[in-house]
Amino acid sequence: MTIPRAEYPKPQFQRDEWINLNGTWTYEFDHGRSGMHEGKELFKSTGFGNNITVPFCPESKMSGVAHTDFIEAMWYHRKIDIPSEWTTKRIMLNFGAVDYEAEIFIDGKLAGIHFGGTVSFSIDVTDFVTPGKTSNLVVRVLDETKTGDQPLGKQSTQYKSQCCSYTRTTGIWQTVWLEAVGITGLKDCQIISDFDGAQFTFIPLFYGIKAGQRLQIMINEDEYTVATKTRAAADGIPISIPVENAKNWSPESPFLYDIVFEVFDTDGETVDIVNSYAGMRKVHIEGNQTFLNNKPIYQRLVLDQGFYPDGIWTAPTDEDLKKDIELSMAAGFNGARLHQKVFEERFHYWADKLGYLTWGESSSWGIEPDSIKGYRNFASEWNEIIVRDRNKPSIIAWTPFNETRTIKSAKLHKRAHIEIYNLTKSLDPTRPVNDASGYIHYKTDIWTIHLYERAKELDQKLEQAQKEEGAAHCIDEHKDKEVRYQGQPYILDEFGGIKWIHQDEEAFADNTWGYGNDVRSLEDFYNTLEAEIDVINKYPEMTGWCYTQLTDVEQEQNGIYTYDRKAKFDIDRIKSIFEKR
Repeated sequence: MTIPRAEYPKPQFQRDEWINLNGTWTYEFDHGRSGMHEGKELFKSTGFGNNITVPFCPESKMSGVAHTDFIEAMWYHRKIDIPSEWTTKRIMLNFGAVDYEAEIFIDGKLAGIHFGGTVSFSIDVTDFVTPGKTSNLVVRVLDETKTGDQPLGKQSTQYKSQCCSYTRTTGIWQTVWLEAVGITGLKDCQIISDFDGAQFTFIPLFYGIKAGQRLQIMINEDEYTVATKTRAAADGIPISIPVENAKNWSPESPFLYDIVFEVFDTDGETVDIVNSYAGMRKVHIEGNQTFLNNKPIYQRLVLDQGFYPDGIWTAPTDEDLKKDIELSMAAGFNGARLHQKVFEERFHYWADKLGYLTWGESSSWGIEPDSIKGYRNFASEWNEIIVRDRNKPSIIAWTPFNETRTIKSAKLHKRAHIEIYNLTKSLDPTRPVNDASGYIHYKTDIWTIHLYERAKELDQKLEQAQKEEGAAHCIDEHKDKEVRYQGQPYILDEFGGIKWIHQDEEAFADNTWGYGNDVRSLEDFYNTLEAEIDVINKYPEMTGWCYTQLTDVEQEQNGIYTYDRKAKFDIDRIKSIFEKR
């Protein structure tokens, strides 16, 4: 049987010894949440009565289940065979993502637990399995979407999808795999690109360190090794390696160096090998301008929500991830704001390969920053997101929150924004941070606003703000709540959203919508879009924008492409409009 999503899930940290666990699992819904109770004890299961295709969520068609009502709890089971040759290895069980709370049981014993629905995690199951034998893997999932205490992104809290909230995702929605790792192998390695110094700095972490253990790092250009260094293994100690005649990573030339990490023991025997890659590039801010490789960059971004008709949050194939980027670039965008979803690492890999700029965002909707429990859940997951993705050269900014205008406690609201900004900077000081997309800003490197007015009203708002402030500034709506603009890069990071359903198509749903209903013909759409771009281009202090959106998503039909990725317009004409500046 063909394994769905068979490709290795972490191309920037890849090992050869691994087993893809995607495919047919069994499952059982637990609407009464009684599976842990005495007499039921589903964690001891050797198989449930229903089949599901992993890594697709039970709400999706591709899972074979397509149950779109609320699922507060469910159980998964499959048998796992551990190769006998893994006897001397550390055995890791890896999950791309499980929404939201996951408890992992091996043969009825609790092996690990994880909170957070959008980020990868690993469980060391070495002490729970026996090489050469079969074990029962059971995953218990809790997904309380209506509590307000867990990040949801654009998952609807109503039974029916509506406005800009869509079908929910519960449980396993990314690849699950087993991996053999050296007992004292490499656990992680932060890669920092020093563009000005033409060198990479590596900060490794190990599963353990023995006397005499060493780490060798090789930097390869195509098939040739251009730099190498071997050091004593040590957690958190930076290793810098210069690269002569370094090739830079940029949208025009997205060159990636291949990196090989090899861990040796005191006898020179290989303990662990990990293959990775890196791009030599720099992102920084001077005044009101963002620079890439010391050159100003104008950001023509598109809002990408990463939903798929049959897979919901999960792309049907790896090729679909690549295709979305290619469709975006064909329409004139040089990057994307990855909106209210943490995209899988394979997407970032293709962005790195294709030279596609992105803003990394969380699925912050569903919690309020001034909710203590919600903030706690958000902060721990955001920490993991940054650590997982900070090596990706295509990510040029972080956006923890989106549209945080609802305030219950002003003090806690402000504290959450400032603390998350500081946390982000402590984990990754190499990128700018947009504390909250659109509003409300407390501490931010980028000043962003959301305006969905048509051209005339858009121009009036921007002109009035300019008159009042003497420079481009946030519209007055939130001035009483946020800090004042301090000259940061100024970006309209949501606009457009023009609803258009082609005459050959039907509305996706009875509640189909978009921003505004004033476009009556295809030509009217082109003229409306171009007029908005012309208004933005009137204001040279604006250093970028983000158009809503790349594709239709369910009832929100304001994409450049349909939900199933068909062009709604003459893409060459669309491209010429977006590239006017």
